[in-house]
Amino acid sequence: MPLENHAEFKLSITKALGDQLAAALEDLVPAPLTLENINALRPLPGVYQLRKSEELVYVGKADRSLPKRVEKHFRKISGRTNIDIAEMSFTCLYVDEDFGAVAPERLLINSHRMRGEVPWNYNGFGNNDPGKRRDTTEVDEGHFDRDYPIDLDFKCVERPLGPTRLDGSVSLSSLLQAAKQELPYVFRYESSKAFEDIYVSYPEPPLTAHNVLMSVSESLPPGWQITALPGYVIMYPKVEEYPSASRYYRGHDVIDVF
Repeated sequence: MPLENHAEFKLSITKALGDQLAAALEDLVPAPLTLENINALRPLPGVYQLRKSEELVYVGKADRSLPKRVEKHFRKISGRTNIDIAEMSFTCLYVDEDFGAVAPERLLINSHRMRGEVPWNYNGFGNNDPGKRRDTTEVDEGHFDRDYPIDLDFKCVERPLGPTRLDGSVSLSSLLQAAKQELPYVFRYESSKAFEDIYVSYPEPPLTAHNVLMSVSESLPPGWQITALPGYVIMYPKVEEYPSASRYYRGHDVIDVF
């Protein structure tokens, strides 16, 4: 059979860039995922990796500020069960903004996925509030929220209180807004003007997420329910069963689902 004097050659520039990014990150020493280490980062765009013990579990990008993006993950993991923030470490690369057009995050994901790494890029770890339509669905096996459910015993760093009266009580409206900011997972609720005229007394700190939700529940008008789902908490003026719920707060009652 005669030899061919011509053939096809495909140059994959994107694969080469992805491999270079991965190699550059591999040269870095992972730092513990602590606020001190995160705050030491420069507020620049770039890419980063998260490791759980020695396993590379997630790669991501920050379009504007690496510390803000990585801190978001720190808060999320801090509020979960079955995982210890001390297991986590990270590395970062500042990426020139002119490089943004080639989607460095996607290049890294593709590079590591071929080696069976970065499982958290495909199990819902990076998701924000999934929206109401997901409230009534069963959380799939292997999903981040199912493997690492929210921690209802999470201790709030500060008392999540709004402006208080002389007796130390706070309006339910202010409390809900503060709790939404303080909790390290989504707390979605339906607001009501009536909450501004309802005042809540608090137990002394340290406060846990459960204590906050319990105080809110005891102050709500009849017919309201707080539901703890695997990845977030919701509060609506209806009593309803949810297939993935782990706990219900109904007035003074706390109902755990086993």
